[in-house]
Amino acid sequence: MSSRLKIVLPIIFALLLATGIFIGSKLNFSTPSVRFLHSEKKSSDKLNSVLNFIEEEYVDTVKKEVLVEKAITDLLQNLDPHSVYITAQEVKEMREPLEGNFEGIGIEFNIFKDTIRVIAAIPGGPCALLGIQAGDKIVKIEGKVQAGIKIKNKDVLGKLRGKGGTQVTVSIMRGNSTKLIDYTITRGTIPIFSVDAGYLLNKTTGYIKVSRFAETTYDEFLEKASRLRAEGMQSLILDLRGNGGGLLSAAIKICDEFLENGQVIVYTQGKSHPKETITASHKGILSETKLVVLIDESSASASEIVAGAIQDNDRGTIVGRRSFGKGLVQRETMFSDSSAIRLTVARYCTPTGRCIQKPYGKNLEDYYSEEYSRYKQGELLHADSIHENDSLKYKTPKGKVVYGGGGITPDVFIPLDTAGRTPYLTELFVKGALNQFCFEYADKNRKALTSMGLSGFRSSFSADAKTMNELFAFSEKLGVKQNVKEEAVSGMLIRNLLKSGIARQIWGNAGFYPILNEEDKMVQKAVKLF
Repeated sequence: MSSRLKIVLPIIFALLLATGIFIGSKLNFSTPSVRFLHSEKKSSDKLNSVLNFIEEEYVDTVKKEVLVEKAITDLLQNLDPHSVYITAQEVKEMREPLEGNFEGIGIEFNIFKDTIRVIAAIPGGPCALLGIQAGDKIVKIEGKVQAGIKIKNKDVLGKLRGKGGTQVTVSIMRGNSTKLIDYTITRGTIPIFSVDAGYLLNKTTGYIKVSRFAETTYDEFLEKASRLRAEGMQSLILDLRGNGGGLLSAAIKICDEFLENGQVIVYTQGKSHPKETITASHKGILSETKLVVLIDESSASASEIVAGAIQDNDRGTIVGRRSFGKGLVQRETMFSDSSAIRLTVARYCTPTGRCIQKPYGKNLEDYYSEEYSRYKQGELLHADSIHENDSLKYKTPKGKVVYGGGGITPDVFIPLDTAGRTPYLTELFVKGALNQFCFEYADKNRKALTSMGLSGFRSSFSADAKTMNELFAFSEKLGVKQNVKEEAVSGMLIRNLLKSGIARQIWGNAGFYPILNEEDKMVQKAVKLF
């Protein structure tokens, strides 16, 4: 290369580079600029960097706290089905049924024909003490008309619930009177009962229905069990169907009353949580009472712990269908804003060592709709459709074979009762026609029904053809088209539901369950087992 070329080439390259830079500065490309975030060793610092970067640079205004809550929610959902983030409001709402009380005026209500109707005044609550009655119509709240304005349940709750000690004024229409009765109600603590029923099915067989496990459950259960024992109970049916769980401590206390001192109730174990075994602390008052526990596909968590403890200790007979299969232990951690996370930290195991948690993947919808899958596969109708895993086989002290890997399999299988179930009956429920009619019938005949007493009502009342036709006509006005053929198929079941529903309006659960259970095949099978 000549010395002249050696001098010229660098000048040419410099000019080309300068020209390129100049042209590039004038062109408007849409390619985004690249920016390196400050990288930290810890993943948590990386997450904070991303959140800060979004808050500072994102094209639209975003709230960092909203991003944080969404990130936490998504993070926990990818771990397992029961690790969750809970907002402060959700924490409050979820704790009320577990604490066994809430603050308000103490009524059960529904909205019918755009009017708030009192179904019942909760015993011991402010409304009951003031004399507010089932059937009363709440026309005004704080002087403002509430009828005929398309009011919703959540609106009523928002107006009537409130901090204990505060007051709310309501105007009530009673019976056929057009004159309003004004009440100033001081809100208070309202009990939420978790033991729905406790009565004798016959001279020696008791029945107790537990709907959830809350702080007050053990005391409620013990009161009913002690009363039934005094009335002559020698055998007990403990109904945990539809019980989704609750407080482990309440379930353990109830197990304690069925077992001998030292018998294992449950144990928990996790990566960072050494094995912890919980045993019965004394000889329970029901340790010699014959026992049947009823479960179904909606019995979960604490219900499964009770059923597993009874089954694995050869203490009683489990009757029904395979339970839900929730065997994960969550620990709650609160944040300063009263929100919380519930993180799975361990697994529950029954006394024989089986884990009752059913398998789960990333699809939460599949996990929670597994009950429908059981129905499609025939498991709810046929015992031989339950596929047990021989690698998860265990034996009780008396040699009974039990299985882990997903729920508690009953000792005695009872299929889902489909007799009399028709689309017409389903529509009566879905559109609320049956419940509304029971309320209307009870309200019109309240004085006569009350004077009969529950025992008189049970022995003498029967839904005759006239009452049934009134129901069908009433339902048609609510959009349930009459179907004579399906009415005939469901007739016996409708009569039982009608009678029990009317009884509930007058005597509460004390009237509802004794009548409903007369036709309950699982309850009747349990009685025969004794």
